[in-house]
Amino acid sequence: MAKTILITGASGGVGAAAALAFARAGWKTALHYHRSKDRAEELARSLRDEGHTALAFGADLRLRNEVDAMAKAVRICLGPADALVHSAGIAQQKLFTDLSEEDWDNMFDLHVKGAFHCCQALLPRMIRERSGSIVLVSSMWGQVGASCEVHYSAAKAALIGMTKALAKEVGPSGVRVNCVAPGVIDTPMNRYLGKETLASLAEETPLGVLGTPEDIAHALLFLCSSEASFITGQVLGVNGGFII
Repeated sequence: MAKTILITGASGGVGAAAALAFARAGWKTALHYHRSKDRAEELARSLRDEGHTALAFGADLRLRNEVDAMAKAVRICLGPADALVHSAGIAQQKLFTDLSEEDWDNMFDLHVKGAFHCCQALLPRMIRERSGSIVLVSSMWGQVGASCEVHYSAAKAALIGMTKALAKEVGPSGVRVNCVAPGVIDTPMNRYLGKETLASLAEETPLGVLGTPEDIAHALLFLCSSEASFITGQVLGVNGGFII
């Protein structure tokens, strides 16, 4: 019987690649979006045209009532979620001394509070069934920090801490929690850096190239699969050797 996956941020680069990978691997795929409804629905429609089961669901992950409503809609339309990939995110470069409280709150509200809301919405059923997988998408900057991205690095580091603690808590109930920490990935979110900066970052990467959304999607699919049944509480760096 096909399993159901909820992917947050599925209208973006990594989330969209994950939606493609999971759907094509036979998962019933719920594509979350916030503002990019057209992109998410177009991707879901193209997956259905390929013969896969995929639907788009909107929610502001910062708001618990919207997350709960989304989880209910997924359950009704596709069945209870067997797995969650939290890939929704934003980026911003700014000197720490120039950060506003709004900048800080926006970063934490989407990355960390969003993960909190989604996990709380889906975990009770996973715990009852003694089965399930959660993968949070962090960043290598959550592991080592990035200048001019203190609030981003702090939020991504929080997801790593959440992964490790939650894995210990729900492991006895048969639920696995892991984390993927991407390096520099060629996504629309990173293109604001400019070609020269991206080329420089590729040179700094030992493998000599930027990562692709598909590189991250393959890692996410593996961690949610039965092939990773004895893996929990781990942070998988998919960064081309940028940090080791």
